Order: sequence, then structure tokens, then C-alpha cells
Amino acid sequence: MDSIIEKLKRKLKTYSNYVLIGVFLLMLVSLGRNIVKIKTAKGRLKEIEERIEKLKLENEELGGKLDTFQSEEFIEKQLRDKLGLAKEKEMVIVLPDEETVKKFAPKVEEEEEILPDPNWKKWFQLFF
Repeated sequence: MDSIIEKLKRKLKTYSNYVLIGVFLLMLVSLGRNIVKIKTAKGRLKEIEERIEKLKLENEELGGKLDTFQSEEFIEKQLRDKLGLAKEKEMVIVLPDEETVKKFAPKVEEEEEILPDPNWKKWFQLFF
């Protein structure tokens, strides 16, 4: 009976060793997967942080533009340039476009300076 119990204990010990090795391997695989997941999550986190920084810079630029567009000087310039409005007691003068101005401008005729033919050419023409 002792030998049967001893054999069972040995088999049980062998099986328990296999089970422990199997559990250890499963835990090792699970740990490896978790490490890979953590590394990919860190990479995504880094990308998202860079994107956040980029968006913050863009937000600051847009905020600066908004301040510029809401300033009194910008609004006044747009009213004057785009709508042709003026303040009280100011006179608005509208000039015609460039082509119309060119039509009314006096034309200047350019005279070409024609130099007389050189002497060698005159002699050449005389004989030939």
C-alpha cells in the first residue's frame, strides 16, 4: 500500500510540476502581452500629447487673430476699405480704377535718337 501511495505521490508531484510549469508559462505569456500593450499605449500617449501641444499653439494663434479682428482699428479699417464708410464730417473720395486713369492721362511720345551712319558705312554705300 505504501508503494502505491508513493507512486501516486510521485505522479502527483510530477503532474503538479507540469501544472506549475504550465501556469508559469501562461503567466509569462500574459506578462509579455501586457508589456506590449503598455508600450503601444505609451506610444499613443506620446502622439496624443504632441497633438495636444500642436492644438494649443494653434489655439493661441487663433486667439491672437481673434483679438486682432475684434480690435477697433481693424473694424474701422474694414468699414472704410470694404464698405466705403467715413466718420462724421469726413469726405470720401472715390477714385476710378487704374485703366480709366490711364485713358485720361496725356500720352508721352518717346522720340528715338537716331544716330547718323558712321563714315565707313557711308563710304561703303557710296562705292557699292
